[in-house]
Amino acid sequence: MNTGCKKYVPFTPVSLPDRIWPDKRIERAPVWCSVDLRDGNQALVTPMNVQQKLEFFKLLVDLGFKEIEVGFPSASETEYEFLRALIDGHHIPDDVTIQVLVQAREHLIRKTFEAVRGAKNVIFHFYNSTSALQRKVVFKKDMQGITDIAVTAAKLIRQLTDEFEGDTRFRFEYSPESFSGTETDFAVDICHQVMVALGATKEDPIILNLPNTVELNTPNTFADQIEYFIRHLPDREAAIISVHPHNDRGTGVAATELSLMAGAERVEGTLFGNGERTGNLDIVTVALNMYTQGIDPGLDFSHIDHVRDMCEQYTRLQVPERWPYAGKLAFTAFSGSHQDAINKGHEYMRESKSPYWEIPYLPIDPADVGREYEPIIRINSQSGKGGAAFIMDHNYGYHLPKAMHPEFGAVVQLECDRTGRELQAEEVLALFTREFLNISEPYALSRAKFYEEAVAGSSANITHFSGVLSMRGKFVQLESRGNGPIDAFFGALGQAGIEGYSFITYSEHAISMGSDSQAVAYIQLRAPGGRRIYGVGTEHNINFASVKGILSAINRFENGKF
Repeated sequence: MNTGCKKYVPFTPVSLPDRIWPDKRIERAPVWCSVDLRDGNQALVTPMNVQQKLEFFKLLVDLGFKEIEVGFPSASETEYEFLRALIDGHHIPDDVTIQVLVQAREHLIRKTFEAVRGAKNVIFHFYNSTSALQRKVVFKKDMQGITDIAVTAAKLIRQLTDEFEGDTRFRFEYSPESFSGTETDFAVDICHQVMVALGATKEDPIILNLPNTVELNTPNTFADQIEYFIRHLPDREAAIISVHPHNDRGTGVAATELSLMAGAERVEGTLFGNGERTGNLDIVTVALNMYTQGIDPGLDFSHIDHVRDMCEQYTRLQVPERWPYAGKLAFTAFSGSHQDAINKGHEYMRESKSPYWEIPYLPIDPADVGREYEPIIRINSQSGKGGAAFIMDHNYGYHLPKAMHPEFGAVVQLECDRTGRELQAEEVLALFTREFLNISEPYALSRAKFYEEAVAGSSANITHFSGVLSMRGKFVQLESRGNGPIDAFFGALGQAGIEGYSFITYSEHAISMGSDSQAVAYIQLRAPGGRRIYGVGTEHNINFASVKGILSAINRFENGKF
């Protein structure tokens, strides 16, 4: 028996038996604040330089962030230089507010005020740790001692703001760091005292940022803490409730979504969750989760590959291939049953013209985030009939009839088993071409002509066919007529002694646009012995495409291609 787990103290959740957040729904996007340039940057093995941070800042602005934490200017010269480069270089749009972070210490606060001089809109974000563990192990102070640190800092910030020269508009943010490990009543009390010290009002509210600095329990417990905090905070209307989740238990996204249901109005996080230890909240995932529920997140991730590539370049960290929405395999299905359902979903949407996204296994239209359809279905030994049909449809414009899917799927499966690897889309096309289009033995039509003749005393027409058929190297002149091109051609085949085949189904469509458009005909025949087999023909003239399709099916049967 493993008793090592007994050294861990179970988390004690807040008591909230009448919680109401589980019945709530997320109906609008929160205020987003990117902390990529501060919290994310400090977690990098090689932090970004000034130029890289400037480029990253521009990316964040382009994505639509209106609040961006740009650094900890009192912590290092690089941080200070970057802030000054932003301000002096006029890189900050008028509708974007920069946020600066500082510990609740006098000399750091004073230096931070110096650093922001000349900025138009600034969120002055200060913090101190409040959790029971931090009080006991790090600060060795009681609750009052921790409260004194926060309130003293708040009063100094209020004083320096009043004395500040220039037209900078300041807003204030306070974080009781390690909020999730803080007694919630104490968190309420210290935050309220900070509000009073800063003179927060409904017209000029403070941002109270409640960090899930270390995930300590399931996401519902964090939501309980948020709801409890909001319920018990005096002067609630004078505060904007913000959350800053981390991902130690791998549930940062869930904790964020449940905290929004519990009343949080603002979210701090990073693109793809870069941050200390297991990372920060991934804003991209939460925003696009909202998008799939019909909620405009207010951020533009319509070119997700570009955003991912830029982040990987700046951070030197790779976004995992299976990461939600942005991973290179995020929309890829290898499983045959998944591929078949996705393919049928696309067919349904095309046929029904549904205004809604209704495709199994794909919660979002990949095109909405700038992803191509080609990588959605990838073919290996686990794939099935629907995957091969999807590739032919979405990559090359061949809408294979449903009854043909198993037949072509079997061809692809045999090749996957033979090679023992994934097949690329062009290899699937090559198989299709070899199996159905470039099969000219034992029969091939070297010359053909169709014309119609009216039947005397009737509105019907008779179709005449004449042509030359190559039969195992010998050329035979054919002449026949029938009720249509297919009937006429079957008559001609009978004259040549090719018998025992009967027509079952036919479908056709165009596979290219404009003057170079071609027709493709799918012909299903019943061969001698009752076997059903498909053939495919392509030509500019649909009649000739049909004839080629018939010969394709016959040749496949004669060559044992079934």
